[in-house]
Amino acid sequence: MSQASSEHPTATETGIVDPELEAERQELRDLAGQPTSKRLGYYFKRSGPGWLQGAITLGGGSLAGAMYLGVIAGFGMMWLQPLAMILGVIMLSAIAYVTLSTEQRPFMAINQNVSPVLGWAWLAAAGVANIVWCMPQFNLARASIQQNLMGMEGVPSHLSTVSICVVILALAIFINYLYIRGASGLRIFEITLKIMVAMVVLCFFGVVVAVTINGTLPWGEVFRGLIPDLSMVTRPADAFAAPIAATGAFADYWNETITAAQRDRMITAFGTAVGINMTFILPYSMLRKRWGKEHRGLAIFDLALGLIIPFVLATSCVVIAAASQFHGQTDDVFDQTGELNPAMAGPYYSVVDRRLTEQLGAEAMAELREEGNEDALAAARAALPQADRTVAAMLANRDNMNLAEALEPLTGRAVAQIVFGIGVLGMAVSTIIMLMLISGYVFCEALNRPGDKVVHMCGTLVAGIGGFMGPFIWGNADARAALAVPTSVIGGAMIPIAYMTFLLLMNSRSLLGDRMPTGMRRVRWNVLMVTATSIATIGSVWVLWGQTATIFGVPAGRAGIAILATLLVVGLIGFLQKQGRHTRSA
Repeated sequence: MSQASSEHPTATETGIVDPELEAERQELRDLAGQPTSKRLGYYFKRSGPGWLQGAITLGGGSLAGAMYLGVIAGFGMMWLQPLAMILGVIMLSAIAYVTLSTEQRPFMAINQNVSPVLGWAWLAAAGVANIVWCMPQFNLARASIQQNLMGMEGVPSHLSTVSICVVILALAIFINYLYIRGASGLRIFEITLKIMVAMVVLCFFGVVVAVTINGTLPWGEVFRGLIPDLSMVTRPADAFAAPIAATGAFADYWNETITAAQRDRMITAFGTAVGINMTFILPYSMLRKRWGKEHRGLAIFDLALGLIIPFVLATSCVVIAAASQFHGQTDDVFDQTGELNPAMAGPYYSVVDRRLTEQLGAEAMAELREEGNEDALAAARAALPQADRTVAAMLANRDNMNLAEALEPLTGRAVAQIVFGIGVLGMAVSTIIMLMLISGYVFCEALNRPGDKVVHMCGTLVAGIGGFMGPFIWGNADARAALAVPTSVIGGAMIPIAYMTFLLLMNSRSLLGDRMPTGMRRVRWNVLMVTATSIATIGSVWVLWGQTATIFGVPAGRAGIAILATLLVVGLIGFLQKQGRHTRSA
């Protein structure tokens, strides 16, 4: 068998024809010239891998990002995440095109046609990300059950946390086992993920419907927010204008702080819409279904149906809910008597302390934060003018519990806590399942054992057990930073590298041969891919440059940019050398 074959050999390689698969491919060939409506109906029934992409991306990161957009920009950035995801899907479509045209495992294709350095870097980045990002998903799932669904208050017991995590891990292992079994198990796996993604969308949609019925949503502003507005690159959202003006001498500080936060959110959204592990699982999930070149149109439709639509609907609903309750508001931070809500003390003081640092200087704030100076720090915070405290309260970050509590008076407990909690739980669990699945593929590729069920299962367990520790690790700021910072740096550096790699593969004569796009079709692909890669690179560099933490005394962000630049050069040189050898041998 060819070294580049998928974990399921093709009929050409074995000489054995799969009647069901051949019938499907013939149906797709026959549909190629049919009306769009007829093709879409068939595509809908055959969709699959795109829904797996939706299950990965609809996780804790999407929830937190959508909520913060609502807090800081209101309805003004409704357009941001959909546009960022569309650009990401352009690259995923290109990855699908290359994979389905060659039916080769991408890891081997990259090693043979670009550079083994890029292949192994891609594999390693995806592997590390699967384990580390599984941790906050377990923590989010645990919190949604204990706080939203069970109504627990205070710090939950270790027994409760362990019990919940054991159940989640067992469920994820079982569903991954079904996938590895293949045939009917694969269909059950895909149906399960489709149901979970649909459940997430319906739950958040239900919250927005409930708020709409209450009559508190300005739908005109919501629809206007779908039109791209780049003015937020240079000015704060309108709701902050009067509160900022009231701060007087520090108005410039607040203007720059809020504008910078909006700008960061806009730029980073384009650099992080697609995670490094999403670029890894898409081609392997398609090869798992034994899709080929006839499935290329289906693959693009599948990404639109299973990824873009659920992502846009779910995140838009979260932005709408968060904007309606928190944008320009302070009621959830201070009560009617002006007392600070203890649950919001951490996020509120985080903003206040940055404002005090601007006024007092970094050294003075460092002294106030030293042990024994708690009273002095409290006095400095209390002495902040009311106008500054108001803006700080508006900017305080909120989480899913804050949103559920804020919605309860409008929607009732059933919608606010239970329905919202189910949506959050579905987000977390579906992402856990997918991260474990990707980890299995990473292990199979690293050991060159494609299709080995034991190796694949061991890989899923590594990510699952790592994630199981999330509730105990993610609550520790130092431990979280020790894991999250290097992972963010590696993943941020590798996204544009992964994009560039598949851009090169799309133009690789040695890999695609006569299957490489030609004429205007090739021009369109390259214009779209270069645009998406360039924007993702700018976003990634922006994120990395703003990373202030250090690793072994070296600024982590600068190290990430150096990795990105080095791999870019290595990849280009490797690609040009391999294409040159192919041309000479042709």
